Amino acid sequence: MALVAIRFEEELEVCITARIRVLNPLTKHENSETGEPVALKILDKEKVLKHKMAEQIKREIETMKLIKHPNVVRLYEVMGSKTKIFIVLEFVTGGELFDKIVNHGRMREDEARRYFQQLINVVDYCHSRGVFHRDLKPENLLLDAYGNLKVSDFGLSALSQQVRDDGLLHTTCGTPNYVAPEVLNDRGYDGTTADLWSCGVILFVLLAGYLPFDDSNVMNLYKKISAAEFTCPPWLSLDAMKLITRILDPNPMTEHHVTEKKEEEQPTAMNAFELISMSKGLNLGNLFDGEQQEFKRETRFTSRCPANEIIHKIEEAAKPLGFDVHKKNYKFYKSLSTCLDDVVWKTEEDMQETK
Repeated sequence: MALVAIRFEEELEVCITARIRVLNPLTKHENSETGEPVALKILDKEKVLKHKMAEQIKREIETMKLIKHPNVVRLYEVMGSKTKIFIVLEFVTGGELFDKIVNHGRMREDEARRYFQQLINVVDYCHSRGVFHRDLKPENLLLDAYGNLKVSDFGLSALSQQVRDDGLLHTTCGTPNYVAPEVLNDRGYDGTTADLWSCGVILFVLLAGYLPFDDSNVMNLYKKISAAEFTCPPWLSLDAMKLITRILDPNPMTEHHVTEKKEEEQPTAMNAFELISMSKGLNLGNLFDGEQQEFKRETRFTSRCPANEIIHKIEEAAKPLGFDVHKKNYKFYKSLSTCLDDVVWKTEEDMQETK
């Protein structure tokens, strides 16, 4: 498929159906190999560039490739043609948490606690990977068929590499009602505490059925947020009130401590998929390059086969399609690692079998 796409780029949309069988022209599609439904997000390049959303889309793709968690909408694959970008995502059927609140009102504490625990768990995981969501709200929290939370929309997220020399992020972004006071103050903020403030607002909404900070006048809204001016409804338990008040503390030096301090941090283990996502070989910029811009196609891979056999197989696949194969400055690394298994991405099941 890759070779065909290189020669007939305009036919890439047709080539994609080798992996995904389209069921309707909207969002739901099916993986033709497993039969599982997937969501296909189709973006028009011209519109993305017109509305200056290229950086946001690239950031979302880069971020989601780094995250693999049961409470995050999974990114399966990204493909592109001359005019379109295709993002293959996990198909989540339960709708938004926001709709659940609108339709059914406030939740019992045991139900809200379950969602909040899942939310805190996934936010902590993202932070451990150097990812800050920066737009957490019920509209971006989806529910699967079993009622489990699925965090989506990482378009405003930031990576730890974006932190400045002062150790803070400086881009003001997010949804006003859910944003932390320090984000509004425009003096820099910690992405971790900013996300946890949003989690506190979400917990309040789950238990109360309405926003803790709300005003038709934006300036008044910001004043209420900066002063943490809110009142818990009387039906909340004392423990719930204490937790919400603890999280929604306007002082970023003392706020948002939800869990006890962890013991000494262990180095984060990264599999090959995560390493590849961080390499220069995965340059998402060419998804948005115009025809006048020159870009280099590049593929890297590892193999257990001898060099001559690899070249022979490439020639066998390419020549019937009308391609010529040229060998130039290629490298075969014999000592890439102490064991090839160290750099081959394996599933959890594979890892269990090798133990």
